Amino acid sequence: MTVHILYCIIGLLLLVLGGEWLVRGSVGIAQRLRLSPMVIGLTVVSFGTSAPEFIVSLQAALDGSSGIALGNVIGSNIANVALILGVTAILCPIPVAGGTLKVDTPLLLVASVLLALCCHFTHALTRLEGMVGFAIMLAYVALQVVHSRKHSTDGGSETAAGAPPKLPIALAYVLLAVIALKYGAGWLVDGASEIAHAAGVSDRVVGLTVVAIGTSLPELFASVVAARKGSVDMAVGNAIGSNLFNLLGVLSASAAISPITGISSAFAADCIWMIALTLLIWLLMRTDYRLTRTEGCLLLAVYAVYVVLAAW
Repeated sequence: MTVHILYCIIGLLLLVLGGEWLVRGSVGIAQRLRLSPMVIGLTVVSFGTSAPEFIVSLQAALDGSSGIALGNVIGSNIANVALILGVTAILCPIPVAGGTLKVDTPLLLVASVLLALCCHFTHALTRLEGMVGFAIMLAYVALQVVHSRKHSTDGGSETAAGAPPKLPIALAYVLLAVIALKYGAGWLVDGASEIAHAAGVSDRVVGLTVVAIGTSLPELFASVVAARKGSVDMAVGNAIGSNLFNLLGVLSASAAISPITGISSAFAADCIWMIALTLLIWLLMRTDYRLTRTEGCLLLAVYAVYVVLAAW
């Protein structure tokens, strides 16, 4: 038991450090390349924090475990929207850019609906569907980068804290952060799972809570650190970008490499939850172009209801 507690402590420490390094490196990249923090959140940060989901889903697809490949992504997306944005909004109310409402979130909603349709009608994700989804992701990222550079006015300027770090140093911060977040999340999940099992908690409940939340811990810590440092655009971009990358990047790449077949119809309910939460967050952000602390509490309450019903 002592060893597992130590795993949890070390894992938590790595997550804190990883979140700090990821934000520091990402902001430096944004300033050096004249990209907005939102775009960095949608690309570099979201790709890096989605690494655990990508590794798990790809291995599951190669092993023919469609349930793990799909459940990992859907559960993580639900946690990203309800848990991560909920906690971040409670710590620091989040202003929302117009592009997030007009492009990013609607695209996420469409991708979620398309996944639900594939699961319901064909019970599979083919290699062609995976290639198309991944191509859409690449086009989306390219358009975001081009648009950001075209409208950038102060990307390379010095901040109040001085000049941004050199690009190689910023990239090194991001690389170290991804490694810290990966191992930190893994050790925390392993330690917490063993402690839960020792307490008599079932594997299913552990999977729905500890493991599902654990794969979203990199996004959570990156978003919380970004919000506390004032980079709220990056916090929103990280959550929305991670969900887009999970659907169009992780699942699509996995399906393109090894088609995901035999998808259970039981995922329909989880897909509905994912779509409903994406629609809810879009409507909340449209009210006054921000997520308030009250709305953050609402998102956390909805997530708690989902976990309870899923474990019922």
